[in-house]
Amino acid sequence: MADLSVDIGNLRLKNPVMLASGTCGPELQKFTDLSKLGAIITKTVTLNPRIGNPPPRTFETHCGILNSIGLENPGVDVFIAEKLPEFMALNTKVIVSIAGDTFAAYVEVARKLDNTQVDALEINVSCPNVEKGGVEFSNKESVYRLTKEIKEVTSKPIIIKLSPNVGGLEEVSISAADGGADAVSLINTLYGLAIDVDTKKSQLGGVTGGLSGPCIKPVALYYVYKVKEAVNIPVIGIGGISSTYDALEFLIVGASAVEIGTANFINPNIGVEIVEGLDSYCDKNKINKLTEIINSRAF
Repeated sequence: MADLSVDIGNLRLKNPVMLASGTCGPELQKFTDLSKLGAIITKTVTLNPRIGNPPPRTFETHCGILNSIGLENPGVDVFIAEKLPEFMALNTKVIVSIAGDTFAAYVEVARKLDNTQVDALEINVSCPNVEKGGVEFSNKESVYRLTKEIKEVTSKPIIIKLSPNVGGLEEVSISAADGGADAVSLINTLYGLAIDVDTKKSQLGGVTGGLSGPCIKPVALYYVYKVKEAVNIPVIGIGGISSTYDALEFLIVGASAVEIGTANFINPNIGVEIVEGLDSYCDKNKINKLTEIINSRAF
C-alpha cells in the first residue's frame, strides 16, 4: 500500500480525503467507515444559536444542488457540550467549521474551541446564504485581519474557506497566508437561483442559494490551480468531487487534500471509495507516496 498521508500545516492526515462541512455527521457511521477518512468537517458553528433560513432549503438542479440552509446550528456552547463528543469518538481527525457576524464573534468561537480536542478549525468566510457572517468577510482586508486575530487566540491549525463569489481570489488567498493561515480551502458554493414558473416564486425559501455538485467542478479546479500558483501554504480543493478521477485532478493541479460534499448525499460511502481508489492508482502507477502526485501537472 502507498503512503497516502498528507500534511496541512502541522496537522497530519492519514489520507487527503475529507468530508465537507454541512454534508455529513456522526450519523453517517451507519453507512460507511468514517475512521478510514483523513478528516470530517462539522457543520458550521457560530457563537449564538441560529435558526437558519425558511424552507424549502434545497432544490435539485442539473448536475447539482442549490441549498439555502442559513447556517442553522445550536451555538458553540451547546455544540461543545452535546455534539462534539460524538465527533471525537469517530477515530478520525475532526475539523470544526466556524463563522460569525462580527470579527469578535469569530474570534470568541475560536477561543472556546481552543480548549477542546478538535484537530483544526475551518474559518467559513464564504457562506452565500446569510445576511451577516458570510461573504462580507471574504475581501482581502477582512481575511487578513480575521486570520491574524484568530491565530492570536488558538493553537489549532486554521484553514480559511474561500468564496468564488468575490473578485481577486488569489489576492484574498495571499492575505490569508500573510495573516498566518495554515491552509486555504476552495471553493465554497456559487450563487444560484431557481424559479417555479407556475407560482413565479423562488424554489428556495431564502430566495437565492449556493450551487454545488459536479456542475461547479471545472470552476473549482480552475481556482485551485490559480491559487496554488499564488501561495506557498497548502490548498484544499472543494467542488463537485464525486470520484477518484475527480480527486486526482485536484491533486495534480496542486491541492494537498480534497473535501467531498454533495456526493455524500448520493453515496454515503464515496469518501472511503475515493481513498481506496487513490491507493489503487498509486499501486498501478508504482507511486510510493501520494505526495508525489500533488502539483505534478505537466503544464
